[in-house]
This record gives sequence, C-alpha cells and structure tokens, in this order.
Amino acid sequence: MDQAEKQEWYGQVVSLCVSKAEEFALLGYDNVAPEDVWECVTNGYKEMPPIHQLVNDILSLKPNKYMNYLMIQMYKNS
Repeated sequence: MDQAEKQEWYGQVVSLCVSKAEEFALLGYDNVAPEDVWECVTNGYKEMPPIHQLVNDILSLKPNKYMNYLMIQMYKNS
C-alpha cells in the first residue's frame, strides 16, 4: 500500500477520524488527533480493505486499543 493510496482513502474517511478523536476527547483523551486515529486503524493493514471494513474499524476503535497502539509505537521508537 503506497502513501498516495493511503492519502486518498484518508480523504474519504477524515470526518470519521475527526468524530472518533472528538469522542476520545470526551472520554478524557485530549491529545488524540484524527491523523493518530487513522494511523492506529491502518497500522495493521498490509493492503487497504474494503471501505465498509475501514469505516467499521474506525467507528469501533476503543481507547484501550488506541493506547496499546501508542505503547507499541513508543517501544519501537525508543
């Protein structure tokens, strides 16, 4: 999956990522950006799934899964 394809898909679901970031802010996770939600959801894909699966994965993202993703990224970068 190349960056151009990834950006094209992001353009189609950016409003969902914004909505999920706002939901996390209401739950007390104030530093979550829509781009972070997108990276968390697409991190595990080898190739882009159908749009309905992508939408489902964004809307069903839980704070626990997001925090696990952040911890793994932190360990990878250190």
